[in-house]
Amino acid sequence: MTVSTQGLQIRTGSRFASQLVELLSSMRFAISLLTVICIASVIGTVVKQHEPLNNYVNQFGPFWSDVFGSARLFTVYSAWWFLLILAFLVVSTSLCIARNTPKILVDFKAYKENIREQSLKAFPHRAEGALPETPESAANRIGQTLLGSGWKVKLQSRESAGGTGWMVAAKAGSTNKIGYLAAHSAIVLVCLGGLLDGDLVVRAQMWFNGKTPFTGGGLIADVAPQHRLSPSNPTFRGNLLVTEGTTAGTAILAQSDGVLLQDLPFSVELKKFIVEYYDTGMPRLFASDIVIHDHETGEKKATRVEVNHPASHRGINIYQSSFDDGGSRVNLRAVPINGPAKAFEVSGVIGGTSALSNGDQKLTLEYTGLRVINVENFANQGGEASGTDVRKVDLRSSIESRLGSGHRPGAEKTLRNVGPSFSYKLRDAAGQAVEYNNYMLPMEIDGSRMFLFGMRETPSEPFRYLRIPADDQDSIDGFVRLRAALVDPALRELAVRRYAVSAVEAGRTELSDALQASAGRAIGLFAGAEATEAPAGDPPIKGGLQAVSAFLESNVPEAERERASDVLVRILNGTLFELLQVSRERAGLQPLERSDATQQFMTHAVMSLSDAFYYPAPMTFQLKDFEHVQASVFQVARAPGQSIVYLGCVLLILGVFVMLYVRERRVWVWLSPAGAGHSQATMALSSNRKTMEADQEFEVLKSQLLKVPS
Repeated sequence: MTVSTQGLQIRTGSRFASQLVELLSSMRFAISLLTVICIASVIGTVVKQHEPLNNYVNQFGPFWSDVFGSARLFTVYSAWWFLLILAFLVVSTSLCIARNTPKILVDFKAYKENIREQSLKAFPHRAEGALPETPESAANRIGQTLLGSGWKVKLQSRESAGGTGWMVAAKAGSTNKIGYLAAHSAIVLVCLGGLLDGDLVVRAQMWFNGKTPFTGGGLIADVAPQHRLSPSNPTFRGNLLVTEGTTAGTAILAQSDGVLLQDLPFSVELKKFIVEYYDTGMPRLFASDIVIHDHETGEKKATRVEVNHPASHRGINIYQSSFDDGGSRVNLRAVPINGPAKAFEVSGVIGGTSALSNGDQKLTLEYTGLRVINVENFANQGGEASGTDVRKVDLRSSIESRLGSGHRPGAEKTLRNVGPSFSYKLRDAAGQAVEYNNYMLPMEIDGSRMFLFGMRETPSEPFRYLRIPADDQDSIDGFVRLRAALVDPALRELAVRRYAVSAVEAGRTELSDALQASAGRAIGLFAGAEATEAPAGDPPIKGGLQAVSAFLESNVPEAERERASDVLVRILNGTLFELLQVSRERAGLQPLERSDATQQFMTHAVMSLSDAFYYPAPMTFQLKDFEHVQASVFQVARAPGQSIVYLGCVLLILGVFVMLYVRERRVWVWLSPAGAGHSQATMALSSNRKTMEADQEFEVLKSQLLKVPS
């Protein structure tokens, strides 16, 4: 059988119909469809599917997000054009099978014994020889030899110029054609399974049954019937979120312009969500102990759902997809960072909001997430100097050697659970929000205990972390007291006087007054109490070391700037140390001794105070305690096409294996009379692939059948 790229030729009065059938059944059309499907699948793999629209706008920009959205590239596998291509591929491949199956069946029975002797001499594998036996005897012997080697044989006698001759026609490896049918049938089955388990049935209900996506909010029970799918829906795939101790029976099917609600014939009750960890703190097991409540029979079935071990009920599979927060309650402490904000406490539930006010400014605190376990890699902590600018610290890059992902192949790993973290958003009256992510406990960085407070303005950005040193009690209170004292003019003046007294010998009044003036100017610049002009085009300077640097650049000649900066920073550090001691006295605490630990705390505290001026909120929220409530996210799916796809995969494997490893071969031996008791043999071998095995097999057959030495 020869392979042709031409399609099925039908005889009909309509030329358009015959050309359409020929195109659909042609190999070139099927290959073109497969190419388009492969390209679309690559797009669907690279571009995250069914994400919120804002994520695509942040990633691609407004223009290209609209273009890609119009082409349905964000929902490739449920796009109308993708499903249409699948349908055309099913039709095309089915017509190809229908066109070639009759030829294959005929070829199964055909031995092609009517081939002429002259045609045998044109084959690449051919041989001739004289046999000391009659043509009939030689034909019987050769036929028995081939039968013994697994060939199918047919003998034919026919008259020739020299008398009655015999043709021995044999074939082997005809199952190679079965591989063709199996592979093409597999394509049809896989595409049919994809159409059944895809979005086609749901789309059909939206087109012909009046179902529309739901875009509002509120309780699931209040959603109108036009947004709900029947429990008898033959195929669907959606998500079901169940909080511990609660029951849910309505799945969510995400659509590009909203959601559809899929009512299930049962409800799922989550008894307990289980997470087990390795010694390193990495998760080892995610599982959910659930009870399935059947709505029709009232049956209750307790089972466990694990990753890769789903539960099944009424033909619907329940998979462990992920987990989420089920409404944990958190208690927060507002920590002043910059501005006149004061400390206070607030409580809320993950997923909820709280109203705040900062003078005339109204803010909304949105509780977005709670992570109880955070496993980070603390290997190679010495790679970065302790003087890193904390505004540029990025948990995923700048300090990844200490706090990066726990899975980095080829890198040294020292995995450690750094405790809970809490994320939230502060949204202003205009609707603009900044996202924050704060760790509850301090962690050791560069030999010091640090609290990490992260922020980012858009979801596409990484978090940038402000590092605040822990005090001698491993708390943030020391920094908070120092920051409160820094904004108090009276305490700053007291710290300046104490520093001048400690640094100048008694009786040198003029030197003490000059030092007080310098210290007062330095700490005033640092606290932002004195205005400092920024270079043209730069953002305004609010305070911190940036204000001190700008003052030096504006008032000190460049030749003397380095020496002046050393003196001014030394004065500033001494004054801030005295300010720290004052803040501790006001809190009823003993003064700190001058030691390496105190010096290290002051070094980090100065950096943190300097960078706190650029923190986008007057306060940050520290997680004090929480009541953790977990929730499981299940994927529920009724997939009738799953078995069809599995069958198609089996057929595809068998078909490809047969086509690659089973060679179709045919052999002919023409025996013509050559005198009394002798015959002349002409032999030829054909194979569907030219291989070394075919050459070797021909040599063996030539030796066995014609008794010709190799």
